[in-house]
Amino acid sequence: MSKPSYPHNPNPTPAYLPTKGSILDINKDFYDSISNTKSRKLTYNEIVPIRSGKAWKVKAGSIVRITTPEGPQVCDFNVWNADNFRERLWASRTRQLQKAHVGKYDRLWSNLPYLRPLLTITGDSIRDRLKIDKIHDLLGTRCDPYVDTMLSGEDNDYHCHSNLYRSIIPFGGQEYDVHDVLNIFQVTGLDKDGKYFMETCPAEKGDYFEFFAEVDLLCAISTCPGGDLSAWDWGEGDEETKVDMVDTCRPLGIEVYEITDDSILKDWKSPEYKRYQGNHGFQFPKFQRS
Repeated sequence: MSKPSYPHNPNPTPAYLPTKGSILDINKDFYDSISNTKSRKLTYNEIVPIRSGKAWKVKAGSIVRITTPEGPQVCDFNVWNADNFRERLWASRTRQLQKAHVGKYDRLWSNLPYLRPLLTITGDSIRDRLKIDKIHDLLGTRCDPYVDTMLSGEDNDYHCHSNLYRSIIPFGGQEYDVHDVLNIFQVTGLDKDGKYFMETCPAEKGDYFEFFAEVDLLCAISTCPGGDLSAWDWGEGDEETKVDMVDTCRPLGIEVYEITDDSILKDWKSPEYKRYQGNHGFQFPKFQRS
């Protein structure tokens, strides 16, 4: 006997809608002024080699730009409070509050009990030139040696998880501080069966992804060993095309800018923690003396 179909709403209402004046109701004019300002001074610049990782600190109120200096390359991104590894990107809540593929004006949110925007996206050159929705991915996570060994039976040290882990050691980070990533420049989605897929990176030489640091940050990126994902496979390439995956890998660029026009940030304040004053339903017992 056939089962009845669940009547899905073809146009459902998002569960988290910004109400006017709430923290989700972003001031686009303010972030446009950050995106458009020429009053910026380069304070940090780095080219990150293929299949490696890099971590760096960013002061609140700075602009950060991740670039593709030589062409398409996906980037696995982690971010923490610069002074507290326990506060970090909460990918699943960010998917709910923003969307599964983030872009300009979206924010990356931190985990409990902190729950505040760590950064706000201010620039996305790929979406500026292409009509594309499913890029800059929060659906998936980083490649790691554990799942590689499970699926391929081989030990391979060079994955985004390992790259991110090595990059944060100088800052006191541990392997367990590496968390679910934002996959910058990565095109992904869910197929008709709800299974995760990845497509070839559409970035070109000089493309960028830019954000504004809402708090003092420690950022880390991995130049994914899968390169532009055109030959992605467990192991070292596509067995059908015989393309070596390393040939699809390119470096990434990091640029950090200080905003030198004080008027732009004169009314901005770094967001504070959302202080929950309850006790999770626990009640302290009432003691009575006889």
